[in-house]
Amino acid sequence: MSPTPLILELGTGSSLRSGSYTKAACRAVRDALWRNSINLAELFDGQKSDMIIDVEIACQRPEKVDVSAVIDAFPYGQISTKSVLGGLDIQHPANSQCPPTIIAHAAIIVSLNLATKGG
Repeated sequence: MSPTPLILELGTGSSLRSGSYTKAACRAVRDALWRNSINLAELFDGQKSDMIIDVEIACQRPEKVDVSAVIDAFPYGQISTKSVLGGLDIQHPANSQCPPTIIAHAAIIVSLNLATKGG
């Protein structure tokens, strides 16, 4: 049985002064998660741990994202992450020595393994 994607959640996060791509990524994940309260697994007589959660983070330096920290932002589920090129870096207008403001985006797809009716 292959997972059935049921929900797509989107979020945006930033790191204003620290230059941390991981902070921006985690904030993007929290932005997507904290706006919703979805009892998806329970609707299908499952457990929260049954949820298969695929996370894609987009930022200008994907190799700088600590994906284990992104995974830690989730309270439950089977999490897989990847970081890709995207987002936006904004250099400080008056001081090029300052870290850029970093904007990251998160796309979260929640799936469940659903049994087909009559099967």
